[in-house]
Amino acid sequence: MALDGIYLYSLVSDLKKSILNSKIDKINQPEKDEIVLTLRKGRENIRLLISASSRFPRIHITSISKPNPLQAPMFTMVMRKYLIGGRITNILQLNGDRIIELHIESTDELGFNSKYILVVEIMGRHSNITLVRDRDKKVMECIKHLSLDKNTYRVLYPGVEYVYPPTSNKLNPFDFSYESYNSYILTNDISLDENIFSNIFTGISKSLSKNLYKKFSYDNNTINKQYFYNSFKIFIENIDNIFSYKIYKDEKSFKDFHCVSLFNLDKEYQEVEFNNPNILLDSYFATKDKQDRLNSRSIDMQRLITTNIERCTNKEKKLKDILKECSKKDSYKIKGDLLTSYIYMIKKGEKNIEVLNFYNEEKEEYIKIDLDENKSPSENVQYYYKKYNKLKKSEESAIEQLEKNTGELEYLTSVLTNIINCENYDEIDEIKKELVETGYLRFKGNNKNKKSKPSKPIHLKSSDGIDIYVGKNNIQNDNLTLKFANKNHYWLHTKNIPGSHVILCSDNPSEIALEEAASLAAYYSKAKNSSKVPVDYTKVKNIKKPNGAKPGMVIYHTNNTIYVEPKCCGTMEN
Repeated sequence: MALDGIYLYSLVSDLKKSILNSKIDKINQPEKDEIVLTLRKGRENIRLLISASSRFPRIHITSISKPNPLQAPMFTMVMRKYLIGGRITNILQLNGDRIIELHIESTDELGFNSKYILVVEIMGRHSNITLVRDRDKKVMECIKHLSLDKNTYRVLYPGVEYVYPPTSNKLNPFDFSYESYNSYILTNDISLDENIFSNIFTGISKSLSKNLYKKFSYDNNTINKQYFYNSFKIFIENIDNIFSYKIYKDEKSFKDFHCVSLFNLDKEYQEVEFNNPNILLDSYFATKDKQDRLNSRSIDMQRLITTNIERCTNKEKKLKDILKECSKKDSYKIKGDLLTSYIYMIKKGEKNIEVLNFYNEEKEEYIKIDLDENKSPSENVQYYYKKYNKLKKSEESAIEQLEKNTGELEYLTSVLTNIINCENYDEIDEIKKELVETGYLRFKGNNKNKKSKPSKPIHLKSSDGIDIYVGKNNIQNDNLTLKFANKNHYWLHTKNIPGSHVILCSDNPSEIALEEAASLAAYYSKAKNSSKVPVDYTKVKNIKKPNGAKPGMVIYHTNNTIYVEPKCCGTMEN
């Protein structure tokens, strides 16, 4: 990810055109480390997202709406108090680095004009958003409080004087001379390698430095510090004329982005070009940030499920070892029967006896049977029968336990798949409720008075207008299949692969509708990233739920199988 000082320079240039002199109309905080300012400029509403996420800190105009908490956090309340109705008068980037200031003028409750600075620090896990009163640099509030036990350099909480993050001794890429450049190289013993520019200048990412190094080296075979200085100086002087907003991706995901063409990536990955830096960032982070937040919200559940899956896997191995040992049980019965038949030949004190095995009908075979010399003939016979009966009971118990363990393993894997496929916090909460009901999680808190409205399954329409429903968790799967669906509707599920139940609401669906429903079943399964996934389909009347089976677990018969590519097709319905 290349949200460095150069990209922020292009972003600030674009924001000055878009939001300068706009009025702050609303302030919301959909995430604990993220705010959205709704700005009014002319007749246009603009949503400015500012995130202090440790993984994806950023600032850009967004078109994505998120639900807001019922009760506004303290940071939002303070921001609303001082900034609602305010006007953005300036946007600055400090020293070409990853600190942006929004200068805001507003009117207080007494009618006096007040000036504030919203400082956005885009610095990985040290990212922060701080509201500072301009006249005395007092911190009004910040989205992340810093105390001395967390940061020995500075503190950040209401009432203290704002202190900027430690300044870097690197050079400002927009204001440097050859003397300062040469002195920095000599003083810090900088190597003329691909990291030269990121090691010398603030706000230059390693990705951009590597790209510039390769480009400059490709343009000229003579490489020295004077040549690199001249080339970089020309690059910076012409930066406003070479902006090219591109995302680089492979078949599965976005890999990198920048405001200049990355010479070292254009042949390795596909390019997706954008008109401005805001639209690029909104597209790039839409999925990445969402999945990261959902993953953080569900990480404890994933850990719990993974631990139980490992337990079931280990138990399965042990049970199979027991069954392997029990497979020898018949040999003990045969030996007991043979000893019974030849008991008259056994003499006390013998360590073994060799007798004809009349159970082998194919050929005449003699078998050697070990004996305990301290036991009588009848006691030796009883030993083999007891061993046989013990293994027989162990086998029966192991088969029963293995069946239950297999069912539990299938259930846990399906829950893990549902967690990974979650698209919002409500779906995660529903799975958490499911795990409480099935005994994997303990109930915490007193939410008896809190009525949560259960989310609905995904509802789509096929190309020819047939309703398709997709369950998002095992409780929804059960409701869809066992309560909602008509007995003559079609039920689809990936073959021997954890996934969602899909209901195709038709007695006689077209091939197009059937294929689209199957593609959805594959898409909302563990095989989402595979190709040619087998999907079973049958009528709902053929689906049965065994007594005591866990949520989402069913059995079926008289099914057909279709192979499809996983994809989210059809038209989304409300």
